[in-house]
Amino acid sequence: MMMGKLLAADFLKIRKKMIWFLIFLAPVGVVSLQAVNYGLRYDYLMKTTEADRWGGLLGGIHFLLTPALLLGIAIIASMVANIEHQMNAWKQLLALPIPRTSVYAAKFALVALLLSVSCILLGIGTVLLGTMLDLGDKVPLAEVVKLAFYPFAASLPVLALQLWMSLTIHNQAIPLTVGIAGSIVSMFVTLPAWVVWSWPTLINEAGKPEYSVGAGLVVGIGLLLLGMIDFMRRDVN
Repeated sequence: MMMGKLLAADFLKIRKKMIWFLIFLAPVGVVSLQAVNYGLRYDYLMKTTEADRWGGLLGGIHFLLTPALLLGIAIIASMVANIEHQMNAWKQLLALPIPRTSVYAAKFALVALLLSVSCILLGIGTVLLGTMLDLGDKVPLAEVVKLAFYPFAASLPVLALQLWMSLTIHNQAIPLTVGIAGSIVSMFVTLPAWVVWSWPTLINEAGKPEYSVGAGLVVGIGLLLLGMIDFMRRDVN
């Protein structure tokens, strides 16, 4: 009940913010870039992906999705936290008879729900693009769902870290710089397996995307709990 009220209040706070525009812009941008790619190289791409045309489309979108997702996490987490920072509302909010853990969990849930909307829109856009490109009558819905949600699940540790930084650091340039650097590096550099910014790529030694997803869920929950503990003990201004 308490979480529901906090979430409802947080949704009201972002009602007139640019956050919703970004939530829609990200999946539309990724799908549009892939549409342009096919528009410019249609014959070549159709020939090279003849054996699995849907797989070729999904692979191209996944390549663009990873940095966009990491960048989106950093920006959305920062924007959600900055609402309280800009209004200097932390002291008033934390003075209410509400557990700090609930406040923190509500912010995490808000960002996760917003990003889930983007994932759903990405899946819908992917199916529409594939249908328009006439890639085949049998749409691989299971693979589309994996494309939309596997990278997000694997990125939960990044979400937990970005939210913790955004909530506890007043200067949002710091968490944004970390998030932007992580998204850029993940695109051009092969990172060590322990670096969480590499997990949304779903590349691991076992060659099983589910391992990255499982690690993301477990480590993400662990980092969320650690962030809650730190938030409980910290003076947030």
